[in-house]
Amino acid sequence: MKSELYDISAKLIGEITLPPSVFEAKISEKLISNIVRTSLSNKRTALAKTKHRGEVNGTTKKMWAQKGTGRARHGSAKAPIFVGGGSGHGPRGERNFDKSVNTKTRKAAVNAILSKFAKNKSIIVLEKLNTISPKTKEGIKLITGLKAANEVLSKSSKVGIITSKTLVNARRAFGNIPKVRLLSLKSLNVLDLSNQNSLIFTKRAIQQLTK
Repeated sequence: MKSELYDISAKLIGEITLPPSVFEAKISEKLISNIVRTSLSNKRTALAKTKHRGEVNGTTKKMWAQKGTGRARHGSAKAPIFVGGGSGHGPRGERNFDKSVNTKTRKAAVNAILSKFAKNKSIIVLEKLNTISPKTKEGIKLITGLKAANEVLSKSSKVGIITSKTLVNARRAFGNIPKVRLLSLKSLNVLDLSNQNSLIFTKRAIQQLTK
């Protein structure tokens, strides 16, 4: 499978062969969705917390006399059965949403979603990106030029730019552009990829993917 290769001025200069082991893997929607749900679950924090009877404000005075009233004995208005009392079995903010996924499965999911992008012709490659000027207007100029040159990219509202490592100039050039996300191979994951419509790889990132 091949992808179009562009230079830093958004000019088409040829094609590049995408590694089959990564971009021609089995596409499993179920696997991708499972990893996305796992990633979202791992981001969750237990916020719901209720107070038990020892934590609510109120008097410690005995409700009424122990005997002689004909009513059940009660020692405090903080008991769960009273309005304003503590919770009996409410959430305590200790729920754990973490889910684990083994490395092999996670890698297979990344390959699956990258293969899906490749199948839809939603991947293009830049020969170099480290020479871009660290200015937002240069980033906008490059994205605009690439969208004008590539039909699929022109229809994409969200674009992910994947580099082999963090590039300071690229981060400054694209950091303030809405719906353009800089991603690194070191932290590449299914959740970030699933939020993109098209991907722009650097040539070096493509070469290092198989490693």
